[in-house]
Amino acid sequence: MLTLTANDIRLGCTATDWQDALKQASLDLQDTGRTTPDYHAGMLAREQQSSTVLGNGIAIPHGTPESRDAVISTGIRVLQFPGGITWHDNATVYVLVAIAAQSDEHLDILRHLTRVLDKPGLSRKLAEADDTAALTTLLSREPVVPKCDAQTLCLGVNTHATSELAMSAAARLQGLGCVDSAFMKEIVSQPPVGLGQGFWLVHHSIGSHRPALALATPKEATDELAGVFCLAGQGDDCRELLERIDNFLAQNTALESHSVDAVLSRLSGEQANAVSERVRLLNTHGLHARPAKQLVQEARLHNADIRIRLEEGDGNSVSAISLTRIIGLGARRGQTLVISATGDEAEQAVKAVCEAVTDGLGETVSPLRHQESRPETSEPEPQPLTDDEALRAVAASPGLALAPAFVMRQPTLDYSATASDAGEQTGRLGRAIDEADGQLRTLIRQAEGGEVAPILSVHVEMLQDDDLYQAALEAINEGASAEAGWWQAIDTAARAQEALSDRLLAERAADLRDVGRRVLANLCGVAMPTPPDEPYVLVADDLGPSDVARLDTQRVRGLVTARGGATSHSAILARALGLPAVVGAGNRILTIANGTDLVVDGERGCLVPNPGRERRERINRRLDQLTRLQARAHECRNEPATTTDGHTIDVCANLGNTAHTPDAVDRGADGIGLLRTEFIFMEHPEAPDLDTQVKEYRHAFDALNGLPLVARTLDVGGDKPLDYWPLPHEDNPFLGLRGIRLSLTRPEILETQIRALLTAADNRPLRIMFPMVKDLEEFRAAKAIVERVRAEIPCQGLQVGVMIEIPSCALLAHTLAPEVDFFSVGTNDLTQYTLAIDRGHGQLSAQSDGLHPSVLQLIRMTVEAAHAHQRWVGVCGELASDPQAIPVLLGLDVDELSVTSRRVPLVKACIRGLSREHARGQAKLALGKATAAEVRDALEAM
Repeated sequence: MLTLTANDIRLGCTATDWQDALKQASLDLQDTGRTTPDYHAGMLAREQQSSTVLGNGIAIPHGTPESRDAVISTGIRVLQFPGGITWHDNATVYVLVAIAAQSDEHLDILRHLTRVLDKPGLSRKLAEADDTAALTTLLSREPVVPKCDAQTLCLGVNTHATSELAMSAAARLQGLGCVDSAFMKEIVSQPPVGLGQGFWLVHHSIGSHRPALALATPKEATDELAGVFCLAGQGDDCRELLERIDNFLAQNTALESHSVDAVLSRLSGEQANAVSERVRLLNTHGLHARPAKQLVQEARLHNADIRIRLEEGDGNSVSAISLTRIIGLGARRGQTLVISATGDEAEQAVKAVCEAVTDGLGETVSPLRHQESRPETSEPEPQPLTDDEALRAVAASPGLALAPAFVMRQPTLDYSATASDAGEQTGRLGRAIDEADGQLRTLIRQAEGGEVAPILSVHVEMLQDDDLYQAALEAINEGASAEAGWWQAIDTAARAQEALSDRLLAERAADLRDVGRRVLANLCGVAMPTPPDEPYVLVADDLGPSDVARLDTQRVRGLVTARGGATSHSAILARALGLPAVVGAGNRILTIANGTDLVVDGERGCLVPNPGRERRERINRRLDQLTRLQARAHECRNEPATTTDGHTIDVCANLGNTAHTPDAVDRGADGIGLLRTEFIFMEHPEAPDLDTQVKEYRHAFDALNGLPLVARTLDVGGDKPLDYWPLPHEDNPFLGLRGIRLSLTRPEILETQIRALLTAADNRPLRIMFPMVKDLEEFRAAKAIVERVRAEIPCQGLQVGVMIEIPSCALLAHTLAPEVDFFSVGTNDLTQYTLAIDRGHGQLSAQSDGLHPSVLQLIRMTVEAAHAHQRWVGVCGELASDPQAIPVLLGLDVDELSVTSRRVPLVKACIRGLSREHARGQAKLALGKATAAEVRDALEAM
């Protein structure tokens, strides 16, 4: 960031006119080694485009983008003209801040200058300053940026007490580091001040580290209580925040929703009836003086009150006709401007301003590009597999398959990046899109009634997205070929979705690329790979969740990937679909020819291309046995899972949606061992209220008919964010605000969820489980909320437990066991955190195996601590359905296994064929090994 020092200032300058002053500034930049003489021409050219006067006696001359090659190093020079200079726009200038910048560092100086322009008597003080220190102080006041954004809002708190809302708001500011405990103490002792309309204010400066404003609203507003503002700070630093409150109250209407965006809009001064749109800023060097001036000029053309705020900023909106305020936003390329307007021409004004921003505000702009970085390392060619060669890989989903292989290879698409005839390219693109539309509609007819048709219908809608088409046309008109323009539009849109870090949106990004590749293949005259009509084994480099979701399970017999691990998302989804899968097989598997018979052994993690006659006969016998076993397991699905020596294990189902509860019960589940409640929160644009949650949970309890339900409280953060619960940027979100630690920052949301669970249970068996607990302190904080709600809503037999997925929790299980009712081991995350391997890592995920001895030792410690205090232990991770792991878990004395609904009958059948004594021998053997591979080899040899 550019900073101003006394050495950058020259006082007492004189000039004959503005051109002479500009020349002096140019020479100063040259003399200090900032620019070459050519830069002066760029500064003159910039003034010819528009004046660089900011106002209040300050001008900021600088070169055009074309003159940046004349910049040697970034810097500034300040020249004071006490007598004033009449600039070419007739403004009087006392200080020139001449800028030489190689990129957009000057935006920081502009932002600082615009924040000091409203100082009383600034022009006079600039003219009269008689030392560099005084002028430095005038020009470089470090702005105090107040905190008031989505993070400071506590909306829909489940209380009717003003004092509790005040404490919720204050606690939010404390959690954000804006205040400390001294501030909290003052707020507790301070009575709120009525502001009218049901809103109240608590305010103090003691313990305030940063000016900040929080707002807490009750779930159900009344005339007497609609919300409490909590203001930290004092004096001028709070002036902007007080203006926000005035903006909010000026509308004099009730707050109709708990929408974060609606509240921020109201705080920023946007009227409730305002028309608004969002637009991305494409200018290479951000919203600096020249494009800002163009924006202001466009805004002044319309009979409307137009305001602008930076979506990624502090939530404050500024008038679109104030040049200094617009520059003060400090908007950079790629950020989003929220344009809102009221008045007779509001809709027209917003549209025109957005179009002006998109067109570049007088500058040549290019669409946002996100280039994928590919390491330029050459890998040796993989050796082809030979017939009847057994290839060992990672067992991902149990089962056995023998069918012809279909290797899903993306076609090579070669094309020119540029083209001279935009009209011809536009025609080619239109024809390729029409062709893709016809192809998709044919596939939809063929897939009618299957699982693929609905997703392909979404692809058709994507093809008809005019925004995509227009983005491609814009690139074509700038000289891109149809192929390059189309892919640029697709890639930009897909990456924008992925940047939101939302799983559902990320899957939509994969769909966008699928659509894009289909059109691109048509443009290049290359046929897309089409799966055969007959049963087949799908072989691919890797598969994402959306790829697996699109599989037609009537034809696919098994899955094989070159990359991935046993806990990768593709492996988890394969298990949910009941497809045998082997992953992490390496690039050799990609060398086999389409149509080659391929054995997929999902239990042993083994692949065999073109099996010989003897092996083929063995595989067919095993397939017959497996078919009979599955039939018997289904017939006996409602019988208990009792070992040959009389020990019974509960086998429950993992669910991500209460709608699937009847299916789980029909498949013989002894209950729900893991209900991932975040699905309710992810399906709504804002936090679901009490009634919505009660209705969802009640579906599950009704279908269970007295069987127990283990509900994991909201587990978001990391790879599962919520749009309405914005989180601060974290370098490693998986080690940051996740699970229970995130829920404890919004206790009102956690309390509402617990209240909903207890209400829906209505004295039926309920077990509440907290995710990502690291130690006893976090458990106690969460359980205190449960006990408070339980006092209001009694629930017979309620159990409260912890999900063991952080190693510290397993290591400290002996401290937790006296206070919990149960433990449930989440082996997916426990394995990931213990082995420090991301289960989605392209190279390492194959090593992420829950049968690793270190993970088994943590499970052993957990079980021993629990049983010492008569507590039960379940395993709800993917390890619980692994045929090799089931005997080991039984041998570790686990009390419950929870698996996907499809696996319940087979897991119960597997347990019925085991003795507990034999299982303990297998567990002891596994604990004595050094690696997961050794464990699996030893178990297979038994």
